[in-house]
Amino acid sequence: MSAITAEIDGDPRAPWRAGVLLGEFARAGVLTSADVSTAERLGRLTGEADETVHLAAALAVRALRSGSACVDLRDVRTLVAEDVTDDAGTSSAAGFRAVDDDAPALVDLPWPDDAAWESALRRSPMVADGVGGPPDRPVRLVDHRLYLDRYWRDEQVVRAAVEERLASPLPVDEPALEAALTRYFPGGADDRQRLAAATAARSRLTVLTGGPGTGKTTTVARLVATLRDVLDGPAAQPGAGTPAPLRVAFCAPTGKAAARLQEAVDTELARLGAGSVHATTIHRLLGSRPGSRTRFRHDRTNRLPHDVVVMDEASMVSLPLLARVLEALRPDARLVLVGDRHQLASVEVGAVLGDLVDRLASPVGAARVPDTLADLDTGPDAAAAGAHPGAVVELVVRHRFGEELGALADAINAGRADDALALLRAGGTHVEFVELADDVVRETDVPQVRDDVAAAGSAVTAAAQAGDAAAALTALGTHRLLVAHRRGPAGVVRWAALAQGWVAEATGLRETGPWPVGRPVLVTTNDRTTGLSNGDTGVVLDDGEGGVVVAFGEPGSPRLVRPHRLPAVEPVHAMTVHRAQGSQFTHVSVVLPGADSPLLTRELLYTAVTRAQELVRVVGTADAVRAAVSRPVRRASGLRFAR
Repeated sequence: MSAITAEIDGDPRAPWRAGVLLGEFARAGVLTSADVSTAERLGRLTGEADETVHLAAALAVRALRSGSACVDLRDVRTLVAEDVTDDAGTSSAAGFRAVDDDAPALVDLPWPDDAAWESALRRSPMVADGVGGPPDRPVRLVDHRLYLDRYWRDEQVVRAAVEERLASPLPVDEPALEAALTRYFPGGADDRQRLAAATAARSRLTVLTGGPGTGKTTTVARLVATLRDVLDGPAAQPGAGTPAPLRVAFCAPTGKAAARLQEAVDTELARLGAGSVHATTIHRLLGSRPGSRTRFRHDRTNRLPHDVVVMDEASMVSLPLLARVLEALRPDARLVLVGDRHQLASVEVGAVLGDLVDRLASPVGAARVPDTLADLDTGPDAAAAGAHPGAVVELVVRHRFGEELGALADAINAGRADDALALLRAGGTHVEFVELADDVVRETDVPQVRDDVAAAGSAVTAAAQAGDAAAALTALGTHRLLVAHRRGPAGVVRWAALAQGWVAEATGLRETGPWPVGRPVLVTTNDRTTGLSNGDTGVVLDDGEGGVVVAFGEPGSPRLVRPHRLPAVEPVHAMTVHRAQGSQFTHVSVVLPGADSPLLTRELLYTAVTRAQELVRVVGTADAVRAAVSRPVRRASGLRFAR
């Protein structure tokens, strides 16, 4: 870890020891000690004494915490005003509470004059000015976007790789492709699913996006079957004799998502009689190096051997991680990115799936796909602004997902707050709304949540006591309690304690000892020894021999691990919406924070609602619902723009 990285991750020095300008912003809660100390360290390293430059650098560091790759200096005042809050549960967001009661109001902060600020940055020894600026400076200003240089470089890796992959189509045996498409996408198949497979055959980059129930996983399975029919053998080296079979890698950001991907794709491939797959996490695919989150065994000097890489839940992938994947791919390999662009983006830096869809999607995406797939009319505007219309396929027809859930998800997605609220209030078989009068959620307000938590917990405990891993894991997926924050009245800590108490009352059992039978657990770190990944969930079981074992994975193929072999885990009676990405549950209850929480966004509510397979129960005020639907996430990035 570099010194600068260490500064970004945290520094004990208090912000009020900073220079006058940065001190004012720190006291107002705009900057943290890590922001300030990193900026001032960069100033010392580069010989830059101008406090306005230090302020800009500190804001660029601050932007990383909200998931932005850079800070847009045109919008920074507005973004700061939106982010800063007095909510106690926002330590992972961009907002922070004022340090003292005498802190300056946001409207009174001494912002630099825009023109003078930009001029100071462009002549600063700390800042590389533009794309062609010096490569050895830690901060870079490109147009109005200010980056820490390493994130700008990651953007350039992604941008260059995407443009190179889309520069020219790959040659393919068209009659063989048409035959495979006819086989795997017969007459009644969704034309867009068929188009996705054709695109993947012809292109080194395909982006497949769509909401829940639109058939993304089914499409991926048939897409791979198509590629195997058409391309099996091209990986063989010249003179190697018998062609090698097509090498396909399936990966996802978390172990849970990888397990779900493998089970779903294998089921569809078995139905087609088209083989099977193995899915793993992205980090494991790249070959994680102990002690490093950014360096992998596979990179531009040691490429992945695969002909095709399919990455599911791509909305969760950070900018640096996608850059590492693109560096590790062979130039002739095909990459298929799959995900719901409207879900929450990575908890780290970037919103790359949404950025790429915005940059690459055809403006005439609703056009019907012709049966031949060869003469698709993408319209005259598709080539504008560097668009590559053939790269993105969006699935829009729902094959699985309740009508009520779908209508609610669509209203949220479209920013129609009144419609979303009306659908919640109307309720139905698949949607419930526990409407609160104020932001204080009392235990007595949520008897339905209590009943679902108790029922699921009782079923998990009974199966765990019987040592039935499949039944315990199935019961674990029947209900999940989701929240936005880690702490505070609407946070994991409070609601997990409540849920644990409800289960104890229902079962008559109190959790005792380090590994009580029936406890649901969440893995919080990757572990190569056990093969478990951050985000995996499991249940503590009675092993029938006086001990316990923990079951992970899918009910059809559980993995049993002894507690002493486990990496870091924590109880998971409730979890954040971010943690729930990549998973679905029969019933979901989501407790919304107050309307002023910066974590309460359109993407968070949409992601929570779409975790439910049969029923979603939203707990919160009407103001909270309106605020969420009306507040899309804003992440600054340069990927949407021309070079």
